[in-house]
Amino acid sequence: MRLARLLKPGQTVYLFGELGSGKTVFVKGMAPALGVPEEDVTSASFTIIAEHEGTNGRPFYHVDLYRLEDAGDIHETGIDEYPGPDGIAVIEWAERLFLPFSPRPAGGVMVRINVTRGGPVSRQGPREIIIEGVDEEDWHHS
Repeated sequence: MRLARLLKPGQTVYLFGELGSGKTVFVKGMAPALGVPEEDVTSASFTIIAEHEGTNGRPFYHVDLYRLEDAGDIHETGIDEYPGPDGIAVIEWAERLFLPFSPRPAGGVMVRINVTRGGPVSRQGPREIIIEGVDEEDWHHS
């Protein structure tokens, strides 16, 4: 919720992390701060782009690129048009949009969710969350 409160209209959050690392749970945590009930956010894997209208009147787009690997398929979603000037977009599986070590898009926020212990991902396992693209001063005052 803290991150979501810092976002400005037109910003996109790019989520990176392996299967089961908690990306959708992270989006659910952001939703209430964007005026969308947490229970309205589900895995968008089959719909690709879920559009929500926040109580603040701003659109919130939850994008899940898990099922799309081909750049042409991703482009066909119209993802370039999101979030628009008034909305907020959160994109799961953002690595499908970027080459490794690509620079962060202007105004974009990168969130990497890493499992911190070895072995398979466990829903109860600890996570390391790295957030880039948020002014540190703003973060400490939120």
